[in-house]
Amino acid sequence: MRRGREMGKTRTGEREPGLLTQLRRPPGGRDARIMLLAQALDRAGTGVWAAACVLYFTFVVGLDAGQLGLLLGASGVAGIAGSPLAGHLADRFPVRSLLIGTHLLRLAALCLLLVVTDFALLLAVVAVTHLGDRAAKTLEMLFATRVAGDRRATYQALSRSSANAGYALGAGLAAIGLAVGTRGAYQVLILADALSFLAAAALVWRTREPRGRGRVTASASASASDEAPKAPGTAPAGPSPWRDRGYLRFVLLDIPMNLDDSILAIGIPLWLVNHTTAPHELVPAFLVINTVLVVVLQLRVSAKVRGPRQAAGAVALYGLTTLLCCALLAAATGGGAWAASAALLAAAVLVTAAELMRSVSSWELAVCLAPREARASYLGVAGMAQSVQKSAGPLLLTGVVMAAGPAGWLALGAGVAGLSLVQRRSSLRRLDRLAAAESAAPATAAA
Repeated sequence: MRRGREMGKTRTGEREPGLLTQLRRPPGGRDARIMLLAQALDRAGTGVWAAACVLYFTFVVGLDAGQLGLLLGASGVAGIAGSPLAGHLADRFPVRSLLIGTHLLRLAALCLLLVVTDFALLLAVVAVTHLGDRAAKTLEMLFATRVAGDRRATYQALSRSSANAGYALGAGLAAIGLAVGTRGAYQVLILADALSFLAAAALVWRTREPRGRGRVTASASASASDEAPKAPGTAPAGPSPWRDRGYLRFVLLDIPMNLDDSILAIGIPLWLVNHTTAPHELVPAFLVINTVLVVVLQLRVSAKVRGPRQAAGAVALYGLTTLLCCALLAAATGGGAWAASAALLAAAVLVTAAELMRSVSSWELAVCLAPREARASYLGVAGMAQSVQKSAGPLLLTGVVMAAGPAGWLALGAGVAGLSLVQRRSSLRRLDRLAAAESAAPATAAA
């Protein structure tokens, strides 16, 4: 009990360092600090393009609504392949080199958008961009897993805080270009995003390849080989995640554990516009609430979730928080403008709380549930959950949940809450099996 009361303190009785202090001295030292800066610049560019892409394709390229939907949908499907591809390659080649190559690939694709207007070519270019985006995120987390070690949850919190700040900065810069509204202004925004990839690649080049490149050895006795670099192109000897039904079950259940993203970006704004009397001017406040709370609270939430078992508990909290959020959205249609506004703002706070829970549970469990000898390829498969959600989540919300009205939100919340309990129980059982296997391995070797 005493330990629980002192969760926010260090061993010497002092409080945990603040966000800025830990950003200056992150887990992983110099290389982690450079990588966090690279991620912030990357996300700033992403924020610029995310705010401008729909308007650019509509008013500059001249796509109609059907073409735009097909373009974004196809690119989302292409992005699903980015995570497993990155994990597969990271088992064979240096993470640092792969990440630099990914940034340069995205740079080239963005530059092509300045000259490509043919729809078929646009499909290919935007698909490559999204595939690179997902691959880069997976490689960044693999880098973090290797440089931060057991403190990867703290690194993840710092990463999300800096990335959200960068994203907000990029969206603010995009507002200036959108206010001008000319073709040249849109092209400047594209170049700004492309330059962010170039800057990120230059920063990653300054880092050192993290320990554990290639195959990560499972046994403690082989720790020396765990640190030794593998020759590029060496195939890993570990198991395949595609044949591990237990891990694939975790990834499948992790897809609905990412629905907070679509609820915040699509569900709440569309519900406000089409089903409530709340003022439309309230929509930007949802993103502001989310960004501020993630930057301020992510590190504190991560400090309270230590280890895979507590991460499994956070999954259950994710389901409960999502259920409460959906209940508020269902209730937002029953009152006037003030009541609807209050319910929607509270729902934005709750979905952000769900995001905070997900951020400390999903990746921690993905790492700890994977065998050490094939961790990179396993984490690549785990990264697919978020990509699949980004493609299927909007369709679920617009085509099923909102079409069913308030009952649709209640059903969604209850479904996510129930699946979160299944995910928690399944994760704890797998952790028990892995722990038993690891404890049995030294006894077998001794015999």
